[in-house]
Order: sequence, then structure tokens, then C-alpha cells
Amino acid sequence: MEQVDIGVVLTLVFSGLAVLLAFKSVAIVPQSDEYVVERFGRYRVTLAAGINLLVPFLDRVAHKIQILERQLDAFVISVITRDNVEIELETTVFFRVINASKSVYRIKDVPLALRTTAESIIRSAAGKLELDEVQSSRQKMNEEILQNLREASEVWGLEITRSEITDVRVDEATKEAQRQQLNAERERRATVARAEGERQRVELQADGELYEAQKNAEAIKLTADAEAYAVIKKAAADAEQTRVIAEAISQDGQPAIDFEILKRQVDAIGLLASSDNTKTIVLPSDVTKTIGGLAGLQEALRRSEDA
Repeated sequence: MEQVDIGVVLTLVFSGLAVLLAFKSVAIVPQSDEYVVERFGRYRVTLAAGINLLVPFLDRVAHKIQILERQLDAFVISVITRDNVEIELETTVFFRVINASKSVYRIKDVPLALRTTAESIIRSAAGKLELDEVQSSRQKMNEEILQNLREASEVWGLEITRSEITDVRVDEATKEAQRQQLNAERERRATVARAEGERQRVELQADGELYEAQKNAEAIKLTADAEAYAVIKKAAADAEQTRVIAEAISQDGQPAIDFEILKRQVDAIGLLASSDNTKTIVLPSDVTKTIGGLAGLQEALRRSEDA
């Protein structure tokens, strides 16, 4: 009976040892973790995701490091800008572990180290800018802070994936000064806009008046040209008429002179009769003689031409 009990005990012991050895020799690492293995208190290897073999009782998993991207809790930093305005910047940092052994053996408190470094870098970056530049150039400042944080955190086996200034806080006195400055700037822009509009109006009006003057000058020139042309034509016609009359006089003598005089008398009577102010025309008795004489002269001139 005692022999049976000893055998069972030994079997159970060896089975337990086998299970313990199997448990100690295998490490299953999740996808989101990396394990840091030590042997006799010294770093040996970093285990990646999956099944990994260990030397039982010699190797041990000393640290289990998450490699997922993480975010520091938002923290507020007091900063003095280049124009001596005290502001508060609310900031957050995103990071992940890319070297598990460095994150364990090079730094003890990763969040605290990142926060302290970020405060120093942000103060330096914001101190080079004025308040308006901090508010308007936040993206540029984020890029500068991110670059400097990445360089500082490489030694700890960390990668800074993003750094964000989520809010810029100023005191009430500064806000009131900003409001006054904004109102003054708006008034200045409005004044400039009004002045520019008035200048354009004056320019357009002057252009319109110049255009009108040019067109009036062109119209006067055209009218003068037309009148001059009419005078020239009338002078030419009068000259031709005079030439014809002179030729007729030289050929026909006194009858031609009498004909021209009678013709002018008849034209004057016709012009007088066509006047709008004419109501009643009293003609002298010798008018009929004038008309008759005109007819006789025409007949005489015709016979002369036929001869």
C-alpha cells in the first residue's frame, strides 16, 4: 500500500514538473504587446507577438510593454509670448513604443518624461512668437513641437505620432485689448475701403467727363468739317453760276443781264410767299410785267441758242 502511494506521488510530481516546465518554456505574446525577457537579471531579448520559447527557470518575462498608440492626458502650460503676454496652452501628445527595451531601461516614467519635455519645447516655441502669431500659426507651431519631441524621445524608444495645441487661453484684460484692437482694425479697413471707393468714383467720373469732352470735340470737329465742306461747295456753285452768267452776258449782252435780274426778283417773291409769317401779299402792278418780261427773255435766249 505504501509503495503504491509513493508511485502515485512521484507520478504526480513529475507530471507537475513537466507542466511547469512547459509553462515556463513557452510565452504567448498578444499582438498589441511586446515582452522584455531577462536572464539572471540582465536583458536578453524582446519577444514579438506569437508563440516564443524560453529556457525554463533561466529566462523570465520581466516587462510586458504595450505598443499601441497612446495619448497623454491633456495638460495646460503657462507661456509668455515674445510681446510679453502671458497665455495658457492646452496640449496633448500622442505616442507609441517602438523599442520596448529602451522604454524600460532608459526611462522610468514615460508619461511624466514626455510631459516635462513637451512643456520645455512648447515654451521655447511659443516664446518666439507674438500672441497674434500663436493664435494664427498654431499648425506651424504644432509641426515644430512635433519635430523636437521626436528627436528628444528617440533615446527612450518612443515615437511621437502627433502633438496638438488644443486651446489658447488668455485672461480677460488681454481679451478686452484684443477686442479693441480688432475694432480699430475693422474701422481702419472700413476707412480704407471708403477712401478706395471714393477714389474709384472720382476716377470713373473724370474718365466719363473726359470721354464726354472728347466726343463733344469730335462732334464739333465733324460739324465744322461739314460746314466748311458746305461753304466750299456753295462757293464752288456760286463761282460756277457766276461763270455761266458771265459767259451768257459775254455772248448775249443785255438780255442775259435782264434775265438774271428778273429771275432773282421772281425767286425773292417765291421766298416771301413761302414764309410762315406771311398772311397777305400785296404785289405791285409791275410784277406781271416782270413775269412777262422773264418769259420774253427766255424765248429770246432760246432763239439765240437755236441760231
